[in-house]
Amino acid sequence: MEYLSGLTYDKTGGGYPMVMVLRVTGCSSANWYEKHEQSQGETRGRKPSVCDQALLAAIREVIAESLFHGEGYIKVWKKLAKKKHIHVSNRRVNRLMRENNLLSPYRHTCEVKKKEHKGRIIQEHPNLLWGTDGKKFFVESIGWCWFFAVIDHFNDEIIAWHICKRGTRWAALEPVKAAVKKIFRSLEKGVCKGTSLKLRSDHGTQYDSDDFMKEMDYLGLDMSKAYVRSPECNGCIERFNRTIEEEVFSIEQFSSLEQAQRIIETFIGNYNREWMIHRLKYMSPQEYRAEYERKKAA
Repeated sequence: MEYLSGLTYDKTGGGYPMVMVLRVTGCSSANWYEKHEQSQGETRGRKPSVCDQALLAAIREVIAESLFHGEGYIKVWKKLAKKKHIHVSNRRVNRLMRENNLLSPYRHTCEVKKKEHKGRIIQEHPNLLWGTDGKKFFVESIGWCWFFAVIDHFNDEIIAWHICKRGTRWAALEPVKAAVKKIFRSLEKGVCKGTSLKLRSDHGTQYDSDDFMKEMDYLGLDMSKAYVRSPECNGCIERFNRTIEEEVFSIEQFSSLEQAQRIIETFIGNYNREWMIHRLKYMSPQEYRAEYERKKAA
């Protein structure tokens, strides 16, 4: 081909037609163009600013520095931009994490069921709807214990929490009273009346008890019960319970209730400050609340 490039075709005065050259040489056009493209040199398109090896090293650093276990590729991608100032495609991050077995292990396929609850549980302003629930965890020295918490449906922030050996109605009251005192600075009679605040709970024996309901009446805090057998009605606290199960209860081995108190306290502090949530545009609960207050003050 290189030899013919310098010759002139008599009938046209120009170069030999490619069709004629291929027919004489017995070479197909597909074979010629394939070899021709391979010899072009560098790949077309813009070169990435970070090579795969450097990006993979940065991904491993983000995972090692994380305060949590098993974060997905989207959160790793966000942290690369936020903390490492590395701006790449999330598909590229996904590919590298998948090829190196770094993706979250908590991705389970499940049967999709028809949604029974059509009510709105997400709030546009803080302190309109709180959720509360209890969860059991194990301590080696004393056996099964209870964790109770109160979460704000506005930004999924844990307002107050409590752990104990027995999950009684009085134990379930502790984080609710602590949350009321933290937000309203008082536990006086009717302190929540006229605030539009409601407390969402399931129909557990603690929350359906007379003593619990009387305390809510005393505080002026209206109850908003979830539908029976519909945990999605209390979805915010249910999702947090799954998070703390995956990040703490299924990993740590508590030798005492005091040790559990310290570890849970550290995790909840990290969760409120650092845990990125999809519906909050990958901001943490405290970041989302700060953004809300900034816009409100503007």
